[in-house]
Amino acid sequence: MSNLLAHLQRLWPHGDQHIPGLVEGIAKSADAVFIKYGTASPLVVAMMFGQFSEECGAGLEMEENGNYTAQRLLQVFPTHFTAGMAQRAAHNPRLVFDIAYGGRMGNAPPPSDDGYNFRGRGLPQVTGREGYAKLAAKTGLPLTEHPELLSDPDHALECGVADFVLCGCLPFARNGDVLNVTKRLNGGYNGLADRRTWTARWKRELGI
Repeated sequence: MSNLLAHLQRLWPHGDQHIPGLVEGIAKSADAVFIKYGTASPLVVAMMFGQFSEECGAGLEMEENGNYTAQRLLQVFPTHFTAGMAQRAAHNPRLVFDIAYGGRMGNAPPPSDDGYNFRGRGLPQVTGREGYAKLAAKTGLPLTEHPELLSDPDHALECGVADFVLCGCLPFARNGDVLNVTKRLNGGYNGLADRRTWTARWKRELGI
């Protein structure tokens, strides 16, 4: 897509702040990725980036932040932490994710570090060994051995787009259906209002 770099620079002005070259890497790989996954139409691009913008904080949150207070842990993961566990795990992201995500989503339970290694990453915040493995099979990238590739500038867009397709979002994206795209990508409707706002901004940006 021509001018994607300019669109990203306008809508994600701080997108390179934590991962240098992220915005440029996304734009550079866009044409090949959009053709490979059948997502080249401006409407689909707007629908994808409306979701990605919310999921990764417009490029600022390409890896899930586990630096929680004890109080916040009990709010975010109420079924995984007792008050005592939350006190011990507070401000320790590795321990937080190993407890919160261990033993589910394809992750081995603690003391495995699967929960931490396969925390939310990338444009769509893929989470869990099972999600990384499915994405690896789809893209051919060694994501279970190198999970950091999801947020690498050279591979972030392909991982994001491939996950969008794997989640079953594409038919709904072609119809401009934000509600059902959100349901399939997120598993629920978290941040729906922000997703609608971002999608509208991307549609305006792309002249839709």
